[in-house]
Amino acid sequence: MVRQGLEARAPVALPLAERALEARAQGTQKSTKMTTHLPDYYFRVRDNGAFVFRVDTENRHRRIDMDQIASINIKNGEVKAHGERELTDADKATIDDWIVQRRATLAARDIDDILRTVDHLNLTAHWAQSRATDTELDAVTDALLLAMHDLRTVLVRKKSDRMMRID
Repeated sequence: MVRQGLEARAPVALPLAERALEARAQGTQKSTKMTTHLPDYYFRVRDNGAFVFRVDTENRHRRIDMDQIASINIKNGEVKAHGERELTDADKATIDDWIVQRRATLAARDIDDILRTVDHLNLTAHWAQSRATDTELDAVTDALLLAMHDLRTVLVRKKSDRMMRID
């Protein structure tokens, strides 16, 4: 019953929604309840990595202080200490763990994006066959054909390369 409701609202987001529901049912998803204990580090995500902050709540004003300690380039794994700081072993270990987790998250998103693209291609084929007007088809046909030809060429070449390595 839950599955039908999700399909009716967002067929493209179904895999993500299903995983979230399964995680919640198994109790593996983190609670959204407010906690009194904050993590020791905060990672402000940016295009190619993150800025790393040490979180301090143990001050006389009982406010949250965030002190930038490093910046991370996720592409090459480079970690630069902020200013004249020296990163502790605990800082380095936490940052290394975050990099591993972030790369896994980004890889999973890439695959999910590709699977969404397959869904969009199927929806586009249905639209072209059932609802598109001649004017609408004229507006998109060349761009779609070129993009699909380019994708097909890349996929065939990559599959051929993989098959040659197996032999």
